Formats: sequence, C-alpha cells, structure tokens
Amino acid sequence: MFIGENLTNLRTMHGYSRKQLSNMLNVTEQAIWQYENNYTSPKMKIVNDLKSIFLVRSKYFYNKDVLSRYFNHGNIPVMNIAYRSKVMNVISKTQAEAKHIEFLDSFINYLTYKVSYPTQKIIQLRNDTIDYLNTSNDDRETQIRKTARLARQELGLHNDTNDDLMFLVEKSGIFVFEKAIGEDIDAYSIWTKQDRPFIILGNLKRSAVRRNFDIAHELGHLLLHYLVEFTNLTSKEHKVIENEANQFAGAFLLPEDSYLTDLRATDHITNPDAYIDLKKKWKTSLQVLGYRAANLGILDAKSHRNFYAALHRKGYLKREPLDEVIPIQKPQKIKSIMDLTIKKGIIDIRQMIENDWMAETGYFHRITGIDLDFFNRYLVSEHDFGLSNVTELRSKFS
Repeated sequence: MFIGENLTNLRTMHGYSRKQLSNMLNVTEQAIWQYENNYTSPKMKIVNDLKSIFLVRSKYFYNKDVLSRYFNHGNIPVMNIAYRSKVMNVISKTQAEAKHIEFLDSFINYLTYKVSYPTQKIIQLRNDTIDYLNTSNDDRETQIRKTARLARQELGLHNDTNDDLMFLVEKSGIFVFEKAIGEDIDAYSIWTKQDRPFIILGNLKRSAVRRNFDIAHELGHLLLHYLVEFTNLTSKEHKVIENEANQFAGAFLLPEDSYLTDLRATDHITNPDAYIDLKKKWKTSLQVLGYRAANLGILDAKSHRNFYAALHRKGYLKREPLDEVIPIQKPQKIKSIMDLTIKKGIIDIRQMIENDWMAETGYFHRITGIDLDFFNRYLVSEHDFGLSNVTELRSKFS
C-alpha cells in the first residue's frame, strides 16, 4: 500500500508545494493531496516519475521511510533555525530546511548506532557560555568578545591561523554539511532537542574566506543565541541578532592580541591592498579585516569609510585578490564516520542504499552534499584473479 506520508516528507524537504509537484507530474493538485493522505494510490507511471524526481526506489513509497525508523520525532525545533540570510525567514523555506535536518539527523543516527565517540566539546562550551551570559555584568559587546575568545581557545585554534577551522569545528561535535540552499541564504544552524548541533553551508561557488566567515557566524549563533525563536523575531530584532553573530565572527577569526600586532606592522592601513598578506595568513576577507581594524580602534570612522570606499572602487566588494587561490575548506567528519563504519563492516553500503534507505546514490548527495564519487567508490567490487601466484607456478614448470 502506498504510504502518503513518505511522499509528504520528500516533497517538504525539497521545498515543493503540492501545486509545484502536481505540475511536474502533470496531475491535479487535488491528486497530490489524495496521494499524501492515503485516499488514492498513484499509478505506476506516477510512482516512476516520483522516483526520478526524488532519486529513490519504488519500494520507498510502500515501506516505512527513514524518518519512521531512525528519527526521534519532535527533535527539530523549527523556530530555532538561525539563518545567515539576506531576507527574513519564509515559512515554506524554514519547513523545508527543518525537514532536511530531520533526514540528516536520521542519517547520523543510522551511521553512529554502533559507534561511540567522546563527549562533545561544543556542548560544554555552550553551557559555559550560557552560564557566563546569565551571570555576567559585562556589556553585550564585551560578552561577545569574551565568548569568541573562549570559543577559539576551547576549539584549539592557534592564535596565528585559521587553517584548521573546519576540522576543529567538526571535531568539537558540530555536524557540518553543504547544500544548495539558494542565493538568499548563505548558511544556517540549529541545535536539536537532543543537543546535536548542525551548521548547513550553501554550496554555491563562494570564496574560502566567505565560507570561513559563514562558519564563524553560525558558531556565534549556536553559542550566543541558544533557544532564540528566530521565526518570531521582528525585522529589527533579527538585524540585532545577525549583527551580534557578525561581531562574534570577526572577534573569533581575528583574535585581538595577534591581529593588533599584525596591524601595527602594516603601512597604509586605509588601503585594502595593504591587507592582502593578512588575508592570506588569516583566510579572512579584506572587508572583515577592515571591519575588525575599525572595531579595535585602529581605523577611526573616517578612515574606515575611506577603506570601504577603496574596496568599492577597486571592485573588491564583488571579488577580492586571492579568492581564486585560497582553497575552500570542506566538511569531512561525516565522510570519516562513513569510511570507518564501512571498513569495519559495521555498515554494508549496498544494504544501506538499496534496502535500508531505498534510494539512489544521488539522493545521498542531495541530502549530505557529499560528492557522488565518494559513495560510488564503495560500490565498485574489486575482482582478484589470483595473478600473484603466476610467478610461483611458472617456476615449478621451468
């Protein structure tokens, strides 16, 4: 029997309305409603079309899906999704991303069911941050600065580089994924109700320095804005929250003492080109380097305006020097977990894809952002023709 809820879950995760999906299938919107609510079952042609759209197998629609088996319902608080966005939250978009997190949460549960790993450092860091924020008499700017300093220290970042940023953020316990989010949203983050933190990064072709800022910005949300109901914020409140995450990112990526030392050795501090070596060192944009210099009082208001005007004049607001050179850091944690569980025989990837998840490899690429080649290489069987014995056999007959 066709399970309509499975279709609803896939449609919601992909951000399709019933009307949009009906147009793709050349059926009525009412028909989609009937499929999803188990009033009627689609014909095999429709099921085949659904398979192609969502990259799953036919049996996906006739068996309990992964959310029924590997997800703890109610674990994703939709209202707490923190966007790094140019626009305020759109309900349909928020629901789609929440459903995507549900699938990712299920995937992690599936992979780690028989794997134990150390207590997550990020949870202790969050708790220490909450205790500090609740008991401190410091002004908000000082609170943000001290939290950024503590975060950098606890994650283990050296005070002269951000080279290991992605690795250390993932090692702390945060699950980082890439996804085609769209042009209006750079990234977003969330804590599940079971204390699993996620950062989702857009996969549009952006520079390494922009990605680093996105990571730091979302880390700021995870630490400073735990349990904030983002969907209920006014435009003004949203702007304040975003500004706090930006302040955190600047202070986190460019630690005060080390960066001040660099700035004092820099000539022509209103000229963006004077910061190119610092960009190479810190893997941080010229714009953020200038913003942080102003925040630390090295650039006064007029000097910072001149700096920004120079960025605009040189075309650096669209593309900066070294943007094509500095390599983009990519998430590796979930790939490492998969590699371990497959090589240890904990998971049979063919069983995972074909029977447990009832999907195609492209489906996993969509939800995790991991390249297809990573999945496909585990599906290629190596055939041993026993040629290592040829020399030995030949010697017996020589």
